[in-house]
Amino acid sequence: MVYQPRTRAPRDFRRRGEMPRKEKAKAKATGKKQRSGRRSVSEEKHVPTSEEVVDRTLNSLRIVGNQRFALPPFYVHFDRWLANLGDILSEFESSPNISVDDQFTKERSQVLSNIRLRLEETRRKEVSRDEAIKNLSDNRALLERIEEEHTTRMKEIEGRKDREINRLSRNVDSLREELDRIARIKTGIFRVSKKAREQKEAEATRRLNLAQRELTLAVQHFTTEQERLRDEYERTKQLVIKQIQDLQKEIENQECDRSLEDRRAACESLANAVNALLQRKNQEAAEKEKEDD
Repeated sequence: MVYQPRTRAPRDFRRRGEMPRKEKAKAKATGKKQRSGRRSVSEEKHVPTSEEVVDRTLNSLRIVGNQRFALPPFYVHFDRWLANLGDILSEFESSPNISVDDQFTKERSQVLSNIRLRLEETRRKEVSRDEAIKNLSDNRALLERIEEEHTTRMKEIEGRKDREINRLSRNVDSLREELDRIARIKTGIFRVSKKAREQKEAEATRRLNLAQRELTLAVQHFTTEQERLRDEYERTKQLVIKQIQDLQKEIENQECDRSLEDRRAACESLANAVNALLQRKNQEAAEKEKEDD
């Protein structure tokens, strides 16, 4: 076998159609520059017309005017919403083809002033809602304490009543037994005289009647005390319940975003001002064109 050395390809060997590395990089850079130039020219060519600016502004005002805040407290979104509204108006007024007049400036300022006042009023109401929630919790706790105290006091009265009625009842029973013993005493020469027995019987009867009256008065006293405590409890409870109901109603009334209608109305007023400005400008342009003719 005869050894044949391998031949090495020359350094400038290239695949068919392959561009040299330097030329390839140069062409790539040139392509980027051309594309960038075309994009810049395209961007510079289109300047929004006044009608396009107005349409874009009106659409933004419609979106912002219908924006809903999902959960309370809603007032935490007010500053951001006002800032977005200000950005829309600033973009509109700074557009090259828009020239605002004094009337538009006055109308815009008035609308913004009014909506700020309305949102501030709504914010105060929502802050009062937070206080109402706290007061509702406090009143519910108060109602529980009132019921617990009433139950405790009623039990205390019942205890005193039972002890006093039992004591007086035992005294009545004892006097009745004594009266029965006196009634069984026999009279005669060597026994107690009839007059003495009648005196003892009269005295025992008097004491029994007095004890029974004391028992009746004690029952009436405790019954009156219980009724007075029950009336006081019902009156106090109903006052607290009324406060709870009022607070619940106040809170329920602010469960939804009450600022939506005010914000929507403000954006509609601004949209009307934008449209009116465009009409005035178009009218001025038409009158100027007539004068030039």
